[in-house]
Amino acid sequence: MRLILLLLFIFTACTNNITAIAHIKGLNSNPLNGVATFIEEDGFVKLVVEIRGAETKKLAIHIHELGDCESKDGSSAGGHWNPTNDKHGKWGTLPFHSGDIGNLNIDNNGNGSLVMKDHFKRWSISNSGNTNIVGRAIIIHSGIDDYISQPSGSAGLSIGCGVIE
Repeated sequence: MRLILLLLFIFTACTNNITAIAHIKGLNSNPLNGVATFIEEDGFVKLVVEIRGAETKKLAIHIHELGDCESKDGSSAGGHWNPTNDKHGKWGTLPFHSGDIGNLNIDNNGNGSLVMKDHFKRWSISNSGNTNIVGRAIIIHSGIDDYISQPSGSAGLSIGCGVIE
């Protein structure tokens, strides 16, 4: 996993990409940790997530509206980031929040990864408008996002949080 992150760093350093990173830490003594890297290139943002220390096979992941991970339960990060005022749903299937990333698959060693590209231009790093993700939080939840329940997909408690910087 360190090799993947090193290669990602080298690749982004050799191009004109703009990056934002969230260092995810477990909440309330949860051992979960990881990194979410957002890479903006040619107006599109790609997300690469690497998680370690997870205790289940699948976990929901979302962008929340506030870049505040100080509370033990993650509530200081606010609700799901939803600048378009859409209903909660599955990324890419209308309607969906801009913060609706989905679920992370976790292997038998407690590691998970996710790579996705925002083809809908819901996210930006360089633009200062309502698509900017910098200063928001990425949250890992204890359950699975069902993509239906409002307003949060019945994803469970927040168990990991990182501020996107």
